[in-house]
Amino acid sequence: MRLLLDEQHDRHIAELLRREGHDAVAVSEVAGLRRRPDNELLDAAVVDRRAIVTENARDFVVLHRRFIDEGRSHYGIVLTASRRFTRKKAGRRPFLAALRRLHPTHPSEDALRDQLIWLAP
Repeated sequence: MRLLLDEQHDRHIAELLRREGHDAVAVSEVAGLRRRPDNELLDAAVVDRRAIVTENARDFVVLHRRFIDEGRSHYGIVLTASRRFTRKKAGRRPFLAALRRLHPTHPSEDALRDQLIWLAP
């Protein structure tokens, strides 16, 4: 599974995942993706065949529904919450652990195709 971490997620998370052999990139690492609207981020994730990991549930739930209604596909939307995974340095460990568990459960690139899921601690 290929991941795109939205801007609220620290790019170091993507770096750590890559060191472990996961295909992960953070929006903040890609100059062309920074500060882009959510619909453009999801479109970019689709082009790159990535599931997007985001705290922005409000917008991405609507985008997910729009994709489904229009007969379009995406490679997954993984919702997170700052209540579950704090953005502070101490919160990295549980967030990383949850992402690691997600990968073995859904190893193929399209395992989360058209799915909207909440990341569990």
